[in-house]
Amino acid sequence: MSLEVQRDGEHRFIGRNERGAEVVIGRKGAEGAFSPAELLQIAAAGCSAVTAENLITRRIGEDSKFRVGVTADRREDASELDAVHVAFDVDVSSLPAADREALAAAVDRAIERLCTVSRTLKKGIPVTESFPVE
Repeated sequence: MSLEVQRDGEHRFIGRNERGAEVVIGRKGAEGAFSPAELLQIAAAGCSAVTAENLITRRIGEDSKFRVGVTADRREDASELDAVHVAFDVDVSSLPAADREALAAAVDRAIERLCTVSRTLKKGIPVTESFPVE
C-alpha cells in the first residue's frame, strides 16, 4: 500500500492513499485539520469500529448505527500519549442482559485478535525515519 503526506502550505499537509482518499493534517488546533496525535486516536477508534461492525450488526440489526469515541491521556507539554481510550456508544437495549455481555465480550476478543492499530499500539514497535543527505 502506498501512503504519502505532502506539504500543502504553512503547517498544512495532505495525507493520501493510492485509492484517492485524503485527510488534512496540521498542528494541534489548526482549523479544518487533524493533528497527527488525533489521527492516531482516530485510527484506534476506526480500527475498533471496523473490527466490531459485523458482530454488532448481526446482533442488533443491519441498519444499526453506532459511534466509537476516543480520548487520550497526555501529560501537559508532553510529546507523547500515555494511553488511548476507545469507547463504543451503541444501543443494546433490545438485547437481554446476557446477550449484551456476550456481545461486549465478543467485541473485546475480536479487537484483541484482529485490530491492527490497537495491537500495534499495545505492542509498541520501532519507527524509523530517513532523510536524504546527498
